[in-house]
Amino acid sequence: MKFKNEELKVAADAIRVLVADMVEKANSGHPGGSMGQADVAATLWLEYLRVDPKNPLWPDRDRLVFSGGHCSPLVYSLFHLAGMDGLSMDEVKNFRQFGSRTAGHPERELIRGIEVTTGPLGQGLAMGVGLALAAKMKSARNRTWVLCGDGDMEEGISHEACSFAGTLGLGGLVVVYDANDITIEGHATLAMKDDTQARFTSYGWKVFTCDGHDFDAIRAALDAAVAVSDAPVLVISRTHIGQGAPTKHDTAGVHGAPLGAAELAATKRALGYDPDKFFAVPQQAYDLFARRAAAIAQDASARGACEAPAIDVAKLTALLPAFDPAKVVATRAACGMVMNALAEGCAELVGGSADLEPSNKTGLKKYGWISADDFSGRNIHFGIRELAMTSIVNGMAAYGGLRPFGATFFVFSDYCKPALRLASLMGLPSLFVFSHDSFYVGEDGPTHEPVEQIAALRVVPNLDVYRPADANETGACWVAMLARTAGPSCILTTRQNLPVLADATPEKVMRGG
Repeated sequence: MKFKNEELKVAADAIRVLVADMVEKANSGHPGGSMGQADVAATLWLEYLRVDPKNPLWPDRDRLVFSGGHCSPLVYSLFHLAGMDGLSMDEVKNFRQFGSRTAGHPERELIRGIEVTTGPLGQGLAMGVGLALAAKMKSARNRTWVLCGDGDMEEGISHEACSFAGTLGLGGLVVVYDANDITIEGHATLAMKDDTQARFTSYGWKVFTCDGHDFDAIRAALDAAVAVSDAPVLVISRTHIGQGAPTKHDTAGVHGAPLGAAELAATKRALGYDPDKFFAVPQQAYDLFARRAAAIAQDASARGACEAPAIDVAKLTALLPAFDPAKVVATRAACGMVMNALAEGCAELVGGSADLEPSNKTGLKKYGWISADDFSGRNIHFGIRELAMTSIVNGMAAYGGLRPFGATFFVFSDYCKPALRLASLMGLPSLFVFSHDSFYVGEDGPTHEPVEQIAALRVVPNLDVYRPADANETGACWVAMLARTAGPSCILTTRQNLPVLADATPEKVMRGG
C-alpha cells in the first residue's frame, strides 16, 4: 500500500506536534528523537508494518520494537493515530503521569502492541533479535522491525546481539538506526567515531542508508530491506534531532527537555499548525492511519495471542527421572537429565548456553542445533554473550509459543542482571540455568565463586530463584518453573556431588523454601 509523499508529511507532522505537546504538558520527556524519526516512522507504519490496531495480538503481526525507550512519545503518537488498543487522546495528554498507560518508557503490560518493555538502551535491540529468532524457529512469516538510535549502538549489548544475529543470517530482522549524531552531552562523535556500516557488514548484515527526511529515499531503503531474506538488515537513517523546531533542532538541548512555549509555538507555525491550539490533530492524519488499518484487517484472519499451551504438572512429573539414593550426583548433572526428560513432554522448551553447554549440562540431546541453514533444532549456540543471551531469551519468550532458556555459570549472572530485571518487569516466563553454585567451584578460584550473587537475584521482584538441595528437588524445581507463566525463573545448580534425598515433589517446591 502506497501513499503520496504529501500524505506521509501530514502524518509525520501530526506525530511531531503531538510529541511536542505531550512533552510540554508533562514538563518532562524527550521530544527531539521522536520528532526526528517522525518521517521514517510514518512511512514504516503506513506502507510496511503489518499490524492490526483492533487486534494487537494477531499472531502473524509484524513485531515492532522501540529500542530507544526515551522516544516513548513517538510510540504513543503512532498508537493514538492508529487507534492501537484504543489509546485515547486523554491518555496521550496524561503522558508520564503516575498511573497512566503512557509511561515515560514503553511498558509491555500497559498497552497491547508494545512488544517489549524498553528503557535501558540496547535491550530492545537484543530482544528484537530474540523476536526474530523465535519467528524463524516457528517458521512464521512475520518480520521484526527495531527502531534504535546512537545510544543503542554505543551500548556493548548491541555488539553481542548483532554479532549473534549476523552469524545466524537472521533474515526477517530489520533495524532502522536513527543516526542523528546527538546524545545528552552533545554530538555522538564526542564518544563514538565508529564506521557503523563497516561494523555491521563485518557481522554479516546487509546495510542500506537513506536521508531520514526524504520519503522517496526512505521508501527505497525499506524496499531494499524487505527484499533481503537471508540476513539481518540495518537501515542507517540520517536525521535531524528535533526536526521541525526552528532553532533547537540539531542541538543536545532538544534531546531530553520540553521545547518551551516560544519554540513550541514557532514549531507549530513552521508546520502549518495553530500555535494557540494543543493536541489538535487534523482529521486527514486519522484518515490515513484508518486506511492502512482497514487494508491490514483484511489480511488478519487469524486472531488471538501466540502462546504456549498450558503446562500439565502431573504429566511432566511422571516424566521425571528416578535417582538412586545410594549414589551422589551433582545437581548440574541432574539438571541435564531432568531437562532432557521433560523436553519429551514440553515441545516448547528450547534454548542454549553461553558457550558452556558441556559444563552446564543443558543440551537437549535428541533435538539438534539451529544454524543459519536450519532453524528446526531446539538447541542454540549463544556464544560467549551472557547479556545478549538473556535479552534474546526474553525476546523469544515475548514472541509467544516457546519456553526459552539460557544458561551460564552462576558467577556470570552479574552480566545477565539488566535483562533479568526486565523479564521480571514484563512478567515473561523466561528460564535460566546458573550452574557452578557457591564456593565449591574449586580450582578456578575466587573469581568464579558466586558467594554473593544469590542475594542480588532474590531481591528482584517477580524473579523466582530455585536452589535445589539434591537431584530429586532439581526435577521438582523444573516442573514448577515450567508451570510458572507470570514471570521468569532461574535455577542454581552445583558442580559438586550431593547426596540424593527423598520426598521432593513439585507441589512442595511450589510452596517456597
